Amino acid sequence: MPKTAPHKPTRRPARPQVTAVTGGSPGAAFSALANAALQRGEPDAVSDHILQTVLAAAVRIYAAKVELRGGHVRPFADGAVTATEAIVAACGMVRTADLSPFDVAMWFHRLPAG
Repeated sequence: MPKTAPHKPTRRPARPQVTAVTGGSPGAAFSALANAALQRGEPDAVSDHILQTVLAAAVRIYAAKVELRGGHVRPFADGAVTATEAIVAACGMVRTADLSPFDVAMWFHRLPAG
């Protein structure tokens, strides 16, 4: 039986890079690490623990800003994530927080869009 080459993941088309985080900040370091892992098709290069720590901090600061400003905070720049990426992340957060679609519907209309 002939040997076949291992399957390589399909690379995604490039999308605009968000440049709001610059310099040698920890945010810039994480962003560079994550973008490089995605470009290589190796999302597991970023550990689940690091992802959970960074995402939890980002969600907490985003929620605090929304509460402070009355909802006028955009979570990311236009084109920074796809619709699929946004809904996959949102569904993961909804499930992890043990919320139901009813809970989400109530909160969806609580504050104006950012």
